[in-house]
Amino acid sequence: MKDRIIIALDTQDKNELNTLLDNLNEATYFKVGMEAFYTFGVDLLKELKKREKKIFLDLKLHDIPNTVAKSLKSLCQHDIDMINIHATGGMEMMKKARSIVPHHIKLIAVTALTSHSQRDLKNDFGINTELPKIVDTLAALTKDAGVDGVVCSAHEVGNIKELCGNDFITVTPGIRLAGDDQQDQKRVMTPKDAFKAGSDYLVMGRSITQAQNPNETFIKMLGEL
Repeated sequence: MKDRIIIALDTQDKNELNTLLDNLNEATYFKVGMEAFYTFGVDLLKELKKREKKIFLDLKLHDIPNTVAKSLKSLCQHDIDMINIHATGGMEMMKKARSIVPHHIKLIAVTALTSHSQRDLKNDFGINTELPKIVDTLAALTKDAGVDGVVCSAHEVGNIKELCGNDFITVTPGIRLAGDDQQDQKRVMTPKDAFKAGSDYLVMGRSITQAQNPNETFIKMLGEL
């Protein structure tokens, strides 16, 4: 179970980072997002592998197909386990990405950010299509491109599994422990409910990393699951 919970290392502080890694010795999978990667670079990837951890490199690549392909070729030279792109980059971009990323590295595509709501789509972008329908469309496009799965809200997993099959990977951020502040996330769910909904991997950040004792909180959560 703990191999399916990905802890987000969202920090620019070296001391905080080292404290988290030293404390979270039970965690086996970590997400390195833009904040941490642009601060610590490849050294962080090497440190995680030195500690025998799995790595989800969360850079959400989104550009013209050749630029994304060249970026992925460089990034996949490092010992990572998962990497992502944006599904809204389109079919050609995703196919190009699939041709570059070796199959031992999971390639997934972001559908709609969990910080977005239906109101955001309408007010900010003038999009009136229902959010779940947009996610389903992007998930189907991702599958057709040969990509391994998607990043989505746990609320959308059921429809995606029905549409794309149980082998199609769903990675779900916006996971909060019961009673936690949602902060900037709009579409959230507890770990237990997310797994019940069919999520393959949960991405968890502040609920664990900002706890008084992250490792104890992580172990307690595992016991409840």
